[in-house]
Amino acid sequence: MELRNRDYHVERPLMNQQQLEELGHQTSATRTYQWRTWFQCSRARARALLFQYLPVLSWLPRYPLRDWLLGDLLAGLSVAIMQLPQGLAYALLAGLPPVFGLYSSFYPVFVYFLFGTSRHISVGTFAVMSVMVGSVTESLAPDENFLQGVNATVDEVARDHFRVQLASTLSVLVGLFQVGLGLVRFGFVVTYLSEPLVRGYTTAASVQVFVSQLKYVFGLQLSSRSGPLSLIYTVLEVCSLLPQSVVGTVVTALVSGVVLVLLKLLSDKLHRYLPMPIPGELLTLIGATGISYGVGLKSKFGVDVVGDIPAGLVPPAAPNPQLFASLVGYAFTIAVVGFAIAISLGKIFALRHGYRVDSNQVAGAVSSLFILIIIVKLGELFRDLPKAVLAAAIIVNLKGMLKQFTDIPSLWKSNRMDLLIWLVTFVATILLNLDIGLAIAVVFSLLLVVFRTQLPHYSVLGQVPDTDIYQDVAEYSEAREVPGVKVFRSSATMYFANAELYSDALKKRCGVDVDHLISKKKKWLRKQEQKLKRMQKTLQKQTASSEGTSVSVQVNTIITDVESNNVDDSMARASAGNELEDTTASGQEDAKAANGSTLKALGLPQPHFHSLVLDLGALSFVDTVCIKSLKNIFRDFREIEVEVYMAACHAPVVSQLEAGHFFDASITKQHLFASVHDAVLFALQHPRSSPASPVLTTKL
Repeated sequence: MELRNRDYHVERPLMNQQQLEELGHQTSATRTYQWRTWFQCSRARARALLFQYLPVLSWLPRYPLRDWLLGDLLAGLSVAIMQLPQGLAYALLAGLPPVFGLYSSFYPVFVYFLFGTSRHISVGTFAVMSVMVGSVTESLAPDENFLQGVNATVDEVARDHFRVQLASTLSVLVGLFQVGLGLVRFGFVVTYLSEPLVRGYTTAASVQVFVSQLKYVFGLQLSSRSGPLSLIYTVLEVCSLLPQSVVGTVVTALVSGVVLVLLKLLSDKLHRYLPMPIPGELLTLIGATGISYGVGLKSKFGVDVVGDIPAGLVPPAAPNPQLFASLVGYAFTIAVVGFAIAISLGKIFALRHGYRVDSNQVAGAVSSLFILIIIVKLGELFRDLPKAVLAAAIIVNLKGMLKQFTDIPSLWKSNRMDLLIWLVTFVATILLNLDIGLAIAVVFSLLLVVFRTQLPHYSVLGQVPDTDIYQDVAEYSEAREVPGVKVFRSSATMYFANAELYSDALKKRCGVDVDHLISKKKKWLRKQEQKLKRMQKTLQKQTASSEGTSVSVQVNTIITDVESNNVDDSMARASAGNELEDTTASGQEDAKAANGSTLKALGLPQPHFHSLVLDLGALSFVDTVCIKSLKNIFRDFREIEVEVYMAACHAPVVSQLEAGHFFDASITKQHLFASVHDAVLFALQHPRSSPASPVLTTKL
């Protein structure tokens, strides 16, 4: 849209903060205590809480059967088709028997159907969560703990039983943590997981997933490892054991991977003409299971298969409380990661389709029913499914996350700070594992925010010709500094971490060595004080005791006045001693010398400006250190005969300044102006004058 060149005229008086509050009739905002509503009891509130925590009661009676049923049936079927191979495969990531992947594709989806509000998310197995659970089960229940017999074979039944117990107890703890996080409205955690952080983390997780599947692709028996550098050690072990690879397993993985990629490419090409995507994973699993059963891949070629998948549902069992202490740290990490990922995905779909998300729901009920049928009747048909096929399916489905490596060149061009977050997150997660890596990534990103506020962009502003707009003179060639007035701005708020840097940058950008001038001036005043003290001693020796007392008081007053720069008063008081005309005459000459305490009289360089305007529009809050720094700025610049004004403070910041007792007799709201232009115009009309001077009307 092209802007027309039109004159913009506003005529109003110069306005400081006090006048602005009077004109706008500012009143203190009424404070509301939200916690009081938590204890209010009423029928409407009980109904609202019931619908809030059990959303199915709200949307199910209004469910548009004709409009949505067919679509939900197809969506549920497609999700179930995807969840079947994904559940079997991701159970391997978690170090559990494959049937538990099916259980994870049934129970959470059905519960989510009851308690969720997102119409598009289906809860089930997820690669990152599965890897995190797998790192726990493999670290607390490694194969080495279940060796038996002379040949030191692994007792897989005992191992799997204990790992299932670990995983189920971990799931209970994660659930308790997530319920607690939901009750305390922990959704704000998503704020600290920036997009570069999440993408770097999921990319590292995909590498972790890829490496964890190499033992199934090559048919190797690897040592169980967890903790820092476990990924590196695993890769080194795989490389050393490559000569022992099972050829049949490698061929099976390669063939199934190629077939799956071709099916996905075909599905992408024909997606316009198909009601739903081609279920490549399911077709690959069915074909591989048939070939394995017919050819006998396990018996003839040593290809490891899934094995027995029990039909029906396993009765629920209580978690083992003795494992809580060893799992609580892992559980909290998994709870936070899962919570953040679920909320992030839910908000993406909600923004896209225009509704609000608090947790998630709809086609999930249909998919859970299909999964239930598979668990009860059809699961045992996949007993001859090669694990190498599941590993190939997992690796192929990592394509999307592995493509995130392309973020590196794009972030290098667009935002290198975000690239730094991405790289630190990736490297930390690769080297230190998923839980520690995430913690380091969050801490690093927060520290980077603090670091960036410590190094903001400081600028001296100049007026754009014929406007009331002020911009950085280093960036706008036509912006000109107003003669006699220095305008300073920081791009970040000032607080304890950067307050000293703000003051240093201000003094540097002003082009005046403020501290040196103040030091020189104070040194001269100290000399004057010492000279007056010597004069006092001389007077006391030359006069009678009564007269000496009177003169002593007068000279003490002179000393005090010199220290406070009130030299005119000190001259008048020093000349009041009528009895000692000769001595006081010399005292008057000294006092007149004190009148030369200005920078010009002292031979010190004078600032080339008489007023300083601080543009505080970037302040979002102030703390005690910020308030003290601002007071010191007023004091220091007044010492070198420069008056200081502030401009463009937001109302909450002004309130915080008042609460922090910033305003006093020497700094009032008349030093704070509504805009930079107001402050500049006032400074031009009143160089080194009191802010209480009459306010002028100007035309902008």
